[in-house]
Amino acid sequence: MVGAIVFNVTTAALMVMMLNCGLGVVGRDTLRSRPVPWAAAVLTVLAVAGVLLQLLWSGAMDALDADPARSGWWREFTSVFMQNGGLSGGLWNLATLAAVAALAHWYWGGPLTLGFFLAGVVLPGRIDTLLGLGDGPSTDPRNFAGSSGATYFLGATLALALLTRTRLPKEIALAAGVPVLGLAMWIAQENGHGLVSVYGFALGGAAWAVRRRVRPRVGRTA
Repeated sequence: MVGAIVFNVTTAALMVMMLNCGLGVVGRDTLRSRPVPWAAAVLTVLAVAGVLLQLLWSGAMDALDADPARSGWWREFTSVFMQNGGLSGGLWNLATLAAVAALAHWYWGGPLTLGFFLAGVVLPGRIDTLLGLGDGPSTDPRNFAGSSGATYFLGATLALALLTRTRLPKEIALAAGVPVLGLAMWIAQENGHGLVSVYGFALGGAAWAVRRRVRPRVGRTA
């Protein structure tokens, strides 16, 4: 019981840190003047549609989850828009997906936000296998569906973004604390949310480095 509470508290704390990183990098006072984040709208509509499908069709989870015992190439992608955490877990996943995706859209742009989210779907499992961090496909039904993994992956890119744009000690500590806490969660709890956050932070760093190299060239060409 205590272990489950600590697991949930640390998982929620990591998300709060990433949201604050996103608010810091886009500017808390600029939210009302920003355009509609269409990438966030697309992802949220798909996630809500997945929940509605589950409510209307009792076979939705069996047909669309990522159970490795069942065949279907589509499951890797459709399972992200299924929710299996009950009412509170589902609402948390929908709300955090909408918020994180909106902040990511305003910083990274819509196409890259969708790209990061897709990377959060397909990369973690493959990286785990490459690094030998897993024993193959999970047999825990709780891991067969849910948008949280891709959301935490996307959220961690906002922490990287803040780290590259601030000189304030508090913000540096906040941003750097995301991968540190994520790794600690994985080591202490085998909490996958923490590990995918480390992966997202690393991919965000790669994207930032590419952007930094490309923009000066574009400026010189123009």
